[in-house]
Amino acid sequence: MTSGGGATGATSQGAPWQARGPRGLLLRWGLPRDPHASRHVTAFLVVTVLTVLVTRGALAATGFPQVGGPGLHVSHVLWGGLLLGLAVLLALSFIGPVVRPLVVLVGGIGFGLFVDEIGKFVTEDYDYFYGPTAMLVYVSVVALALVGEVLTGRRRAVPSERLAAAVDQAVAGVAGGFSSRVREHAQDLLEAAHGVPGHDEAAALVATVRPDGSELPDPVAAVSHGVVRLSRRLVRAAWVPRVAVVTIAGTALLGVARGLWLARDGGTAGWVVGALLAGGAATTAACVAGLLADDRERAFTWFRRAVLVSLLITQVALLRIEEWVGYAGLALDVVLLGLVAAELDVLRERDHGGADGDGDTDTGRTGDGAPAHVR
Repeated sequence: MTSGGGATGATSQGAPWQARGPRGLLLRWGLPRDPHASRHVTAFLVVTVLTVLVTRGALAATGFPQVGGPGLHVSHVLWGGLLLGLAVLLALSFIGPVVRPLVVLVGGIGFGLFVDEIGKFVTEDYDYFYGPTAMLVYVSVVALALVGEVLTGRRRAVPSERLAAAVDQAVAGVAGGFSSRVREHAQDLLEAAHGVPGHDEAAALVATVRPDGSELPDPVAAVSHGVVRLSRRLVRAAWVPRVAVVTIAGTALLGVARGLWLARDGGTAGWVVGALLAGGAATTAACVAGLLADDRERAFTWFRRAVLVSLLITQVALLRIEEWVGYAGLALDVVLLGLVAAELDVLRERDHGGADGDGDTDTGRTGDGAPAHVR
């Protein structure tokens, strides 16, 4: 049963358009997932990290000024909290999908300003320059990313979630009309929800929405689609995926070498050395497994795992040793992950005959249907 009323007997027993298990229970409670949730969570975390980097860089460049009068210091955690509150206020004030990108940006900046001050809240002397701060910020972001992955990224949306998303899109359309792009997206969602109770009624509602070319800009979608297009264009060249794999393996070996050097030199926490050695070894092993794989898709699946191990283990240790070197390694891993993910998308579309979702479908196919770099 949802908060708005009862559910039918078919739904309560688990109809074919519904999910079973915990997801089915969430749907019965009226909690379908937003099809763009993964994009929005990713953007929120990226904005958070960028805010931390910009804040720390700006403070370092200006000599860490004190904001406030005599005996007062207005920490930027205050502005972060206010922006987080504003993001919640926006989310509670407007219905429909249009406000969510703004919530992402305002909330990401707010959380970045908040979490940047984490050193002050884990030390007795309120130390903004606490050594492990960069690592703690990163661990916080990774923890939220894992929670987001569990909530939104582990399974594809079921048809009833697609229908709910189409109705959600219609909420904005009823008030302000549909541009041709938004109408097409709503119709795609309806097509994926064919056969779900309420489909015909939702389709009729979408059909009655008046056309209107005016749209509020969505910078999150624009950047997301731009990154997808750029990544796919890059992996058209055969040398780009190869260089990415060599870079993954090379950085893993450098991590192992750094760990061995620190172990011999002494003075570094044992868990940091262990993380460098374990992360580097696991990343190298995943690369070897990818090189030995019997098909290209399985190989790049292993390469993706290699980058994820580096992000979850090696980068934590590097950020504990040296903040800006760690952030550089983090940026490199994110780029590598994007290239590997783009290559996987192209390979899967070749095997399964097309893209799923609303992402860019420019895969660099040649006339025989195969991606140019795989021929």
